[in-house]
Amino acid sequence: MNVFTSLHGYSDVGLLALRWAIGAIFLVHGLRKRAMWSMKPSQQMPAGLLNILRLLSIAEPLGGLALVLGFLTQLAALGLAIVMVGAIDLKARKMKLAFSPQDTSKSGWEIDFILLAGSVALFFTGAGAYALDRLWFAL
Repeated sequence: MNVFTSLHGYSDVGLLALRWAIGAIFLVHGLRKRAMWSMKPSQQMPAGLLNILRLLSIAEPLGGLALVLGFLTQLAALGLAIVMVGAIDLKARKMKLAFSPQDTSKSGWEIDFILLAGSVALFFTGAGAYALDRLWFAL
């Protein structure tokens, strides 16, 4: 069991991996939403939803980049957690999607949930040693 105890000294490496993974996902998914800027409102995409997706096309990549760099990590993690609460609410309550549907051609909200959990963890723990937060703000 001493092996596991000695791993506590590497918690900053774990936080770095968590930041990079969650940050990369938000960065990629947010950049994909840039196409929303050229779309026009329609029955499938009402103006309100389109505006929210346009806002997310800015917020998600910025939050993702902040996590990757470890800059304003806790603030970025809080913002991204709020985004994921909205995504889970949309999928679970409004779209009536299951957590993990039996039909594998449909997606549920399990990935949204893990992104929420990771964002909440980063909100409470901070960026760790390998981050701009440590250099600029001595966090």
